[in-house]
Amino acid sequence: MNMNRPHGQRVARREFVKLGGAAAVGVASAGLFDARFAHAAGSSETSAETVVAELYASLSEKQKEAVWRPFDHADRGKINANWHISKATIGDDLFSKQQKTLIDQIVRNITTKDGYQRLIQQMDDDDGGMENYSFALFGKPGTDQFQFEMTGRHLTMRADGNRVDKAAFGGPLVYGHGEENPTDNLFYYQTQQTNKVFQALDAGQAKQALQKKAPKEAAVQLQGASGHFPGIAVNKLSSDQKELVEATLKVLLAPYREGDVDEVMEILKSSGGLDQLHMAFYQEEDLDDDRVWDIWRVEGPSLVWHFRGAPHVHAYVNIGVKS
Repeated sequence: MNMNRPHGQRVARREFVKLGGAAAVGVASAGLFDARFAHAAGSSETSAETVVAELYASLSEKQKEAVWRPFDHADRGKINANWHISKATIGDDLFSKQQKTLIDQIVRNITTKDGYQRLIQQMDDDDGGMENYSFALFGKPGTDQFQFEMTGRHLTMRADGNRVDKAAFGGPLVYGHGEENPTDNLFYYQTQQTNKVFQALDAGQAKQALQKKAPKEAAVQLQGASGHFPGIAVNKLSSDQKELVEATLKVLLAPYREGDVDEVMEILKSSGGLDQLHMAFYQEEDLDDDRVWDIWRVEGPSLVWHFRGAPHVHAYVNIGVKS
């Protein structure tokens, strides 16, 4: 997708698809459940968690009062498309230049190159840059449980080094973009990809997949094996349709580092794999009335990925094992 198109320069959606707008996000050819993703390495061989430990060690008592929490603090479980996990922002004078550099390095190391570039542009567009976002540290590095979390407008992201058992990314994520022109939105390529699945369905399957009203966007609690999921079951699809679902998951996960994606794969395997997922598309808020469904959901016993593309993107992600 063209991340630099000036606002207001609208392109018809079907034309945009023909232009290959999603080409910037590669799809590995290996099977989703039998090989590793072809992810780009982070900008440094140092793990994000090593940098989190360095950041924690650098904090003064005054800084800890602002951003440190016990690991079981309720704030760690909160998800919202627009909130600050601490009163201090990254750009505050409270933090040194070196500490701000460490925070940037953490973000680089939990994303791929493309993922980092999208996040930086999203933060610039939506709230003037990373300096206007907030972070908190839960627990203490070097112990069994600790986590870095950054929040702000259209963003919740985490680094935990797989220390939260059976919870990918350490807990739910939120991402989004305030651009209301869908083809200018940084995450529109994901809607393009999911709609490839819908376009491949026959009439009967499409009727199952298409729902009228979407659930609340933040309703991403894991249901487990006994759950009831909207849309069409992947195990009812043909092999080529399943390949499209597999490719879609790869595209959705492409912004994130390899270690976190590996954990997602392990969790999905443990709950029955691809066949246990469902895909739903929603008629409401169909921008341009073009039947490119802007609200969609991928859900199964251990995964919920809810994407609200209208009037702009709010996406909530929760992947783990129901306790």
